[in-house]
Amino acid sequence: MDLHRITSAGGRRARDLAARARLNTHRLAAYRPRSELVLPVTQVRRAAVPAVDAHNHLGRWLTGGHAWLAPDVGALLARMDELNLAAIVNLDGLPGDLEANLDRYDRAHPGRFATFAHVEWRRIAQGPAGVAAMVAQVEAAARAGAAGLKVWKDLGLLVRDADGALVRPDDPRLSDVFEAAGAAGLPVLVHIGDPPAFFRPVDRHNERLEELTRHPDWSWHGKGLPSHRQLQDAFDALVGAHPGTTFIGAHVAGWAENLQWVSDALDRHPNLVVDTGARLAELGRQPRAAAAFVARHADRVLWGSDSFPFDADAVGRWFRVLETADEAFDYGPEPDQGRWTVSGLDLDADQLAAVYAGNARRVVPALRR
Repeated sequence: MDLHRITSAGGRRARDLAARARLNTHRLAAYRPRSELVLPVTQVRRAAVPAVDAHNHLGRWLTGGHAWLAPDVGALLARMDELNLAAIVNLDGLPGDLEANLDRYDRAHPGRFATFAHVEWRRIAQGPAGVAAMVAQVEAAARAGAAGLKVWKDLGLLVRDADGALVRPDDPRLSDVFEAAGAAGLPVLVHIGDPPAFFRPVDRHNERLEELTRHPDWSWHGKGLPSHRQLQDAFDALVGAHPGTTFIGAHVAGWAENLQWVSDALDRHPNLVVDTGARLAELGRQPRAAAAFVARHADRVLWGSDSFPFDADAVGRWFRVLETADEAFDYGPEPDQGRWTVSGLDLDADQLAAVYAGNARRVVPALRR
């Protein structure tokens, strides 16, 4: 028996346990490692072509009706000009507030804004009369000049019918509403569900643990709701059931973490396009897969920042991700989604022209006026 080797092994084991104990005293929440990588930094202050931000919020929806998210429209327009943004799609046209949004943005500044309308999905609890009322809302929105229809994640996660059952987006009772949008030439932007991590247990295996710890109400786990996959399947069924209606899958169709699923959905449904809103962190951490996805579907991807209140720095990070080959840089001032960095997709000129503006102008007729 080699006592020296046994003693050495025991010493290493003791040192390892001591090191682990010291590590356990560090708080992950305060950990902000500084990368030692020395890499090129490309400053992109303006979009390569006049761009359309196809997913943003300028109205009063997300402030509970209290204040405009763009309090100074003139200042917003000036900042848009600095960034080379030709137009912004505003997704805040709630019933009762649509006209105010159209007056403030679309009508006051033709060509610079395109507001999408909402309908009151809770009316499904009223039966056929409620569905007829929603159809009438779509038709009225089109006559008023709305550029499209916005469907939020409450349809699938919160809206219930008269019996208390959750209503999924592909519920046949809503068919007339989506058909009316198609007949009116209104594209339908659907925010389906949330990132898959929001449906997982909030534990040490969840890649968005810190985000969900800060915002526990964002977690859908354990609440008796549909799974992420069930909601994705409902969205897929909805798009397939209405081939005459154009659908915009918001946030990379709800599954930026699984671009193969999104690619397959685009292959199945010629009436589907996707926007990139608020998914810079997910796309940028898989730059080769994301670039290949855009290359395959260059005419089906719409750039949208979902940066609200409007933040020029956040928009500029999108330019760097889309236009450069820079590697391993921060996707925001804090790791608010997950602890990773992003890299540039280095899209070519034709792809940038399509993603930045061409696809949006084709899909949203109001942007061509």
